[in-house]
Amino acid sequence: MYRTHTCGELNKNNAGKEVTLCGWVQRSRNLGGMTFIDLRDRYGITQLVFDMEGDPGLCNEARELGREYVISATGKVRERSNKNPNIPTGEIEMEVSALSVLNPSELPPFTIEDDTDGGEELRMKYRYIDLRREPLKKNLLLRHKMASEVRSYLNTIDFIEVETPVLIKSTPEGARDFVVPSRMSPGEFYALPQSPQMFKQLLMVSGYDRYYQIVKCFRDEDLRADRQPEFTQVDCEMSFVEQDDVLKTFEGLAKHLFIKVKGTDFNGPFPRISYREAVESYGTDKPDIRFGMRIKEITGSVKGGGFAIFDDASYTGGICVRGGASFTRKQIDLLTSFVRKPQLGAKGMIYARFNEDGTFKSSVDKFFSGEQISGWMRQFDAREGDLLLILSGEKGQTLKALCELRLKVGEDLGMRKEGEFAPLWVVDFPLLEWDDETERFYAMHHPFTSPKAEDLPLLDKDPGAVRANAYDLVINGVEIGGGSVRIHNSAMQKKMFEVLGFSEKDAHDQFGFFMDAFRYGAPPHGGVAFGFDRWVALFGGSESIRDYIAFPKNNAGRDVMINTPSPVSGNQLKELGLNLDE
Repeated sequence: MYRTHTCGELNKNNAGKEVTLCGWVQRSRNLGGMTFIDLRDRYGITQLVFDMEGDPGLCNEARELGREYVISATGKVRERSNKNPNIPTGEIEMEVSALSVLNPSELPPFTIEDDTDGGEELRMKYRYIDLRREPLKKNLLLRHKMASEVRSYLNTIDFIEVETPVLIKSTPEGARDFVVPSRMSPGEFYALPQSPQMFKQLLMVSGYDRYYQIVKCFRDEDLRADRQPEFTQVDCEMSFVEQDDVLKTFEGLAKHLFIKVKGTDFNGPFPRISYREAVESYGTDKPDIRFGMRIKEITGSVKGGGFAIFDDASYTGGICVRGGASFTRKQIDLLTSFVRKPQLGAKGMIYARFNEDGTFKSSVDKFFSGEQISGWMRQFDAREGDLLLILSGEKGQTLKALCELRLKVGEDLGMRKEGEFAPLWVVDFPLLEWDDETERFYAMHHPFTSPKAEDLPLLDKDPGAVRANAYDLVINGVEIGGGSVRIHNSAMQKKMFEVLGFSEKDAHDQFGFFMDAFRYGAPPHGGVAFGFDRWVALFGGSESIRDYIAFPKNNAGRDVMINTPSPVSGNQLKELGLNLDE
């Protein structure tokens, strides 16, 4: 091998030993009689020393090395007189006796430092260089460790890893598919899987009662910081289980990752709240419960005061900020501007202070007495020194604005603490959601989610009220993943397709093989899929998943390093039987 050791493993115990190291030149320092080079590989940095008195030719050769040259150096390890406590190898250095340039390098387009001078687009173009930086290296090592621990935990409880196809059949539900034309079947297409949902259920039919896969999935959707056109799921399924069995199993996986990766332990089970409670109390189905400040509705208490904003609204609710009575008018004005942003759509914000002297002051004193405002305070369990922030309007939009207002105030007050984790399960999701544009129901999760047994009578008379055996794991306001107990009865699956508006022919054309499989002894089963990229980013303390993917796409879905998507040749199109419409 080219090297005897890595650049991160030498210490005082190796002093006097002759070693050979290989790596990249991080930086060079010419101090006249001596030259120092920091040599880097993925394991760390070792300082190389060249002495003009000992070997002037070798020292001059070292001074010709540029940044990112790939070199091999042989010499003796010695203890440093000027130690560096910031790196593991900071107590030693190598006195070089032989040097070889394995490959020179052009000057990199940006500095390979923790705080680089390269912008994101430039660094994505040269991603193979950016990955040499310590922060990116740490991110990929975190990803590797989490993947290893996922496998370690699931392997010990009898799950087996099974690969499922990447070229599958297109289905109309969910996000848009990426489609792949078939040369051997002209005019026909494969699709890339949005998830292995049907295949993992078929594995349950096949008798493989505990399956998992760390798998690539693909969705053609608009992108943002926590989305990529190709992403990774931890995909799992179990047979002969009910909802509680699934939650306990994968809560165990979550706790395992917290302990092994973050050194964080949790006593007792994760909290569980219903979808309805989550939306009513936090304005979202993925609440951040690291702090309180729950939303409360006061619609009935504020009507009839002659204040049109309250009187005309279908919903009025707010949050109670502990100690918020000390907020300045400027702070309140900034929060008012925040909720009036177009994406939140609030017309304004009402405030009410519970002063330290027991009096009340609000922005609607003209319309409401102190006694009435005191009643609001009791509803929020407010104390002296607290502040109510209240919004009115259409219920869904107002809850969304209150959700963002709550998070904003929590952020401003330092309640969303980095390194603190608050996981929970959100359960009892609606089975279906209505779309006004197409005038039909869609599956909130997917068409294979089972309804709660007690809600089955509602499928015919009030489908929108049916709850699903579905659940999401949420950590710090981030949806890490979710799943459901599946339909395992062909008659029930057929009924579900009817409710979703599928004709018998459409259901058979798209899912016939799947429904047929249920006729041959399908066990009760359920599972979950976690967004692996998102989970790694959360543990890494970032909102963007791009930094935790080796070669990501940008917000336009482009890989600027290899410049794709890109045109293909006319011959390729001809082979596929495709013509491009100008």
